Amino acid sequence: NIEEKPHELFSRDGMNIVYDLFLNFADAALGTNSEVPTLTGNVKVKIPAGTQAGKIFRLKGKGLPSLQQYGKGDQLINVNIWTPKNLTAEETLMMEKMRQMPN
Repeated sequence: NIEEKPHELFSRDGMNIVYDLFLNFADAALGTNSEVPTLTGNVKVKIPAGTQAGKIFRLKGKGLPSLQQYGKGDQLINVNIWTPKNLTAEETLMMEKMRQMPN
């Protein structure tokens, strides 16, 4: 038997490794480059403007090797949008202006 211990950054889905990436609203709306950890070191990932919460990016071949076959799994990057709990007066004003803008 093989016992699998939880990892502080990754979870496992078969041969795939899953990483939760937390972005702030501005980075998700405007787009950004984000450094993401992998099993072999950090890589830069381009996050396009308008990225929605729940979007999954795939890094081919960055997962776990197969024990019974050839090949490797992928790393899946699950995008989460971080929402601040406390806003400054200026941040609240900016959010109110954005709320009133037409979609």
